[in-house]
Amino acid sequence: MAQLSADDRAHFRTLERLRPPRVVTMVALAMLATIVIFALFAALTPWVQTAPGTGTVIARDPRDRQQTISAMVPGRVERWYVTDGSVVKAGDPIARVVDLDPQLLDRLDSQRRQLEAEIDAATSAMRTAERDVARAGALFREGLGARRDFELAQIKVDDYRAKIAKSRADLNTLLVSRQRQAAQLITAPRAGRIMRVRAIDSATAIKQGDVLATFVADQRDRVVELYIDGRDVPLVHPGRRVRLEFEGWPAIQFSGWPSVAVGFFDGRVSALDVAASPNGLYRILVEPLPGARPWPTEPSVRLGAKVRGWVLMDTVKVWFELWRLLNDFPLQFTRPGSTPEKGAAPNGTTKAAPAPDGSNLSLDPPADDAGK
Repeated sequence: MAQLSADDRAHFRTLERLRPPRVVTMVALAMLATIVIFALFAALTPWVQTAPGTGTVIARDPRDRQQTISAMVPGRVERWYVTDGSVVKAGDPIARVVDLDPQLLDRLDSQRRQLEAEIDAATSAMRTAERDVARAGALFREGLGARRDFELAQIKVDDYRAKIAKSRADLNTLLVSRQRQAAQLITAPRAGRIMRVRAIDSATAIKQGDVLATFVADQRDRVVELYIDGRDVPLVHPGRRVRLEFEGWPAIQFSGWPSVAVGFFDGRVSALDVAASPNGLYRILVEPLPGARPWPTEPSVRLGAKVRGWVLMDTVKVWFELWRLLNDFPLQFTRPGSTPEKGAAPNGTTKAAPAPDGSNLSLDPPADDAGK
């Protein structure tokens, strides 16, 4: 359209009024400035990639974890020595279990004495039979005795030996039963605390292996077990740094900037399961980082407390992290042989500079990755 002169525009006053409102112009400029600022922010700002996970506090030593105390023999509980919350030492009695037959121990002792007497009698008879074998053998060699008498004497010795062997086997079986019955007093395996006592009275019959109480040891070396997505597992290995948020401890987390986070505790990966758990996630064990802020002690954080964790990975730009999340890609793999650059993540991994086409994504973990 040709430009109108001033005289022509004077006849078209409505056209002069068709201008965008001032507020629209300001909004457009603000949106343009926001886009430019966000683009610069995404292109220049470093971002520490993290592998998030949730888990609980556990004891490193399996003997220090929560365990059940079971009945060693069938019967009934005659007496309880503890209640919920009782503090016990190693060897302290917990409960006494007696057999349903109160005369069982007396009968076992009688059977034991009878078997011992049978063994003694059979041993004496065997010695006498051995002397008979010697006499029958001497007479047979001199031609004064029959071969049959000599063979019958040998058979009698073998019979006594078989009887002695059977009686000894029965005695061993009886002694095992007697020893099991002697284990009627259930004691604490270590110093600790009784968490829960099962509701069992003297009228309730129990079987061997039935749970009587739940026990937790006192001295515990605590670690955290976290479950992370299998997508991030290839980059997680022992030595990786982890930021932890314990249940009940106020904290502010900035996933991409660990240095800005407040109220967190440091740890490092000590072990990683080689197979997925039933929930489809992979379990890692996190131990305290030497020289870092100590973890909360009991009773502030007890065994079983919930924990959230972030395994620290490589440092990338914000735009790449957004692109990775939109495409659901795994964390950035560091190229083998790459050297650390300025802006490395706190765990010492190198700063990644990938291309959007993913051409620099390696499917093999680096030969000399971080955490050494």
